[in-house]
Amino acid sequence: MAWIVLVISGLFEAVWATALGKSDGFSKMSPTVVFILGLILSMAGLAYAMRTLPIGTSYAIWVGIGAALTVGYAMITGAESTSVVKILLILGIVGCVVGLKVLH
Repeated sequence: MAWIVLVISGLFEAVWATALGKSDGFSKMSPTVVFILGLILSMAGLAYAMRTLPIGTSYAIWVGIGAALTVGYAMITGAESTSVVKILLILGIVGCVVGLKVLH
């Protein structure tokens, strides 16, 4: 169960990170509310997962999922440039996250 919660928590990390960027310094209400809710859900899930999973592994997987999804979303929406090298590096992050799960 902790692994499922950790993955969902990583998804919410991408949500709050994206909303933070769209909040324009917390001056836009909707993205700010999404940021706050995403942050709370993400941190709560991470804290829950860390009760049974190693802290380093949990944090690395949480950050990896959040980072890969955040930059992937930004590239898909055109907010960030896309290149073969960037895609390969993101796939490297995903591979490392999978590797940490496999080794655990």
